[in-house]
Amino acid sequence: MVELQKKLNAKSKVEVVRRGLRLLRDVTERESLRESYRRASRATRSSLESELEELDHLSGEGLSD
Repeated sequence: MVELQKKLNAKSKVEVVRRGLRLLRDVTERESLRESYRRASRATRSSLESELEELDHLSGEGLSD
């Protein structure tokens, strides 16, 4: 603990623990957010593909050859 305190230039052992807990919270929140995006992406992927196929014929509409 003392080595970590020196390495972090922390004033107390309590500050070292608090920094560790904040880091753990931040990493956990990021992982949770990533997983939420993954689930949302999987859930909408198939419907997005079918909608894009439906609209594909419009992509060249109004363009002259």
